[in-house]
Order: sequence, then C-alpha cells, then structure tokens
Amino acid sequence: QVHLAESGGGSVQAGGSLRLSCTASTYAYNTYCMAWFRQAPGKERERVALIRRDGSTNYADSVKGRFTVSKDNAKRTLFLQMNSLNPEDTAMYSCAADVTAECSERSILYWGQGTQVTVSS
Repeated sequence: QVHLAESGGGSVQAGGSLRLSCTASTYAYNTYCMAWFRQAPGKERERVALIRRDGSTNYADSVKGRFTVSKDNAKRTLFLQMNSLNPEDTAMYSCAADVTAECSERSILYWGQGTQVTVSS
C-alpha cells in the first residue's frame, strides 16, 4: 500500500516558487509528525520542515523565511510552499510520517517516493 504520494516538483529558475503536495493514507496522516526531507546528489538527506499534530512547525536554517509547511486535514494532504528558490535547493524532496514527535530520519515510519525539484541559475 502506498502511504505517501508526492507531487508538484519540477524545474524553476532561481527566485521562483513551487508548491509540493503529499497525499497521505489514513494511517500515515494520523501519525504524530509529518515532514519534508530532501537529498541532493552526493549529499546527505536533510530534513527541511516538519509539522506535528498540534500544528507546531520546525524548519531547517537553510529554508527559514522561504519555505512554509502546512496541512489540509480534510484532504489528508501535506504541503511545502517554497519561495525564493535558489540552485542550492535542487534535490529530491520526499515527505515522511512518524509516529513519534522526533520526526528524524531514523524514526520515520512512512516515506514517499519523492519528487524532483531543480532550480537553475
């Protein structure tokens, strides 16, 4: 069963915006914490943003002020609004769900397949 399915990736020029979506199964959406991770070629996976069941959020320093994570409970969908994109944001973006508040790579229970974001200068 596919628990998480991302969409919305693509190619954009520097300074542009994209909005990623992640549709979740009931099991995945009812977890405690959902997050967006990204991994660029040759680099380690990085957690970009997370949102917990209570609505609290957390962002990586590299995206603070530019990215916004949100959820639509009625649609069981997680979003990542990305503004002021730069080439360093180029990566495969994946959504994830965790039954704990940690939302770290080691504790994640469900992973999506990922969607590619490419930012050109």
